[in-house]
Amino acid sequence: MPDSTAKTQAKPVLCRTATTVSLHFSWHETQSCMDLRHPDALHLEYTRTMMGFLLFIPEPRSVTMVGLGGGSLAKFCHRHLPKARIQVIEINPHVIALRDEFHVPADSRRFVIVEGDGAEFVRSPPRRSDVLLVDGYDDQGLPTSLGSQRFYDDCREMLEPDGMLVVNLHCSQVRWQQQIARIGRSFNGAILTVDDDDGSNSVVFASTAYLADRSNSRPMRRPRNLDHDAWAQLRGTFSRVLAAANDEQS
Repeated sequence: MPDSTAKTQAKPVLCRTATTVSLHFSWHETQSCMDLRHPDALHLEYTRTMMGFLLFIPEPRSVTMVGLGGGSLAKFCHRHLPKARIQVIEINPHVIALRDEFHVPADSRRFVIVEGDGAEFVRSPPRRSDVLLVDGYDDQGLPTSLGSQRFYDDCREMLEPDGMLVVNLHCSQVRWQQQIARIGRSFNGAILTVDDDDGSNSVVFASTAYLADRSNSRPMRRPRNLDHDAWAQLRGTFSRVLAAANDEQS
């Protein structure tokens, strides 16, 4: 990325306590939080909800993420999805520079962080993905380029035919409902929206392969690649995702 582009990106602030490190662009919003005692754990509820894609695609071969933050999702996928290729697209070099603070793994054959624009990346990806996770907020909120109809159309095009898009939306954003409608148009209405208990975030799952047919209930099973520690983190949230899916089917 050119130096002139890097200079336009806001520098995040770290907040440390005895047990946590968190990343902020403003003090009233938390972008990411890590428990120092369990650095690979998913500390925030919305990140656990986003991992609900494992109910539908338990062993993805490829996972692409738009937005690194403190690397919570990246670390969890790196640890618990050992057969998946993981690539993370992050536009802000100041965020990438903090990867060691959040114990983000080094780049390797199956894990890489790419500095670049997520919207441009999904428009011309090097390959398709089984799962695409989008959580690309900056200091101004949701960038226009990551909320346009074209962006969601491009997201669908870069997925494998049986792939899934997962988008985190802050409910405080004025365009929140507009984003859900656009995702629905890109995926012919095959979406599932799951709200946090406190109403601060909505996670949208979109997949014509798994969500278009709502005729049958889906039982909840522990993905065989998840150990008991991971399942203990995800089980309660997965129950909410499954309940939301079954409610829409009824």
